[in-house]
Amino acid sequence: MSQISIQKVLLASPRGFCAGVARAVKTVEDTLDIFGAPVYIKHEIVHNKTVVENLETRGAITVDSAEEIPENAVVVFSAHGSPPEDFEIARKKNCTVIDATCPLVNKVHLEMHRFLKDGYSVVYIGHKGHPEGRGVIGEALPSGKTIPIIESVADIESLSFGENDKIAYLTQTTLSITETEAIIQALRKKYPHIVAPPGKDICYATTNRQSAVRALAGICDLVLIVGSKNSSNSTRLTETARAENIPAYLIDSASNIDPAWLEGIATVGVSAGASAPESRVQEVAEYFKHLCAIVKEFTTINEITQFAEPKTLTRIKMERKTKKP
Repeated sequence: MSQISIQKVLLASPRGFCAGVARAVKTVEDTLDIFGAPVYIKHEIVHNKTVVENLETRGAITVDSAEEIPENAVVVFSAHGSPPEDFEIARKKNCTVIDATCPLVNKVHLEMHRFLKDGYSVVYIGHKGHPEGRGVIGEALPSGKTIPIIESVADIESLSFGENDKIAYLTQTTLSITETEAIIQALRKKYPHIVAPPGKDICYATTNRQSAVRALAGICDLVLIVGSKNSSNSTRLTETARAENIPAYLIDSASNIDPAWLEGIATVGVSAGASAPESRVQEVAEYFKHLCAIVKEFTTINEITQFAEPKTLTRIKMERKTKKP
């Protein structure tokens, strides 16, 4: 540790929970308060180890598929969104379903509906196997249309649409801004008539956090991103910093910091994925305070977005309230 002399640590703002994650986590907490344990969560409510484990200690049970949900259970569907068939499975099991899909993800579901209804073939830009993409593409199942998934510019070569075909594209909400733009430009080059979604699908929180990390990388010697490895947006933040030729590491907590990373480093930048709790960021801050570093906020933009709770949860609360003597 003698070669470590961190002078300053900059905490990116905005960082951590976005409005969709905050809404989803509170939805599970409120559902547990109302119904008690167990409450089943279809897919991890958000992709963060700490958040999932904390909710499990209160009685949340995470399952990977709708088929695993018991009959008559109370279930919360995760922030990533779910295909229509999962709702149908839960309905047949007589479950109480509270849908915590992020409103910005739900927007992409609605766009898929509209494009298909209007006769378009849709190309989806996203990561294969990610639950958000599975939910959006699941909307196309009744139409019988196949939705190609594009992960890179190279994937565009396999597309075989004609120049007279109606084509549109949609994107996952947590992608790298620069990589996605390159894919969109390549799509437009091959298909100049391709139609974009109304407004960008990559969400405000992803955009803001990547911009803040890019700014951090310009003034820091090292960047640490707090988040879990299965978190798409956290991984993209790490990649954003590395794209600026700065060493960057994805950590779940301060315990993951390797002192070897800090040798010869004067200024460290810290951010957190949209599913990472602030408590973990503060643990990292305390780690550096113990090394006598000055910890400061580094604000690039103020976020004020908030989302209303799921309508089903509001209705359940109102019904319970009116039944009280």
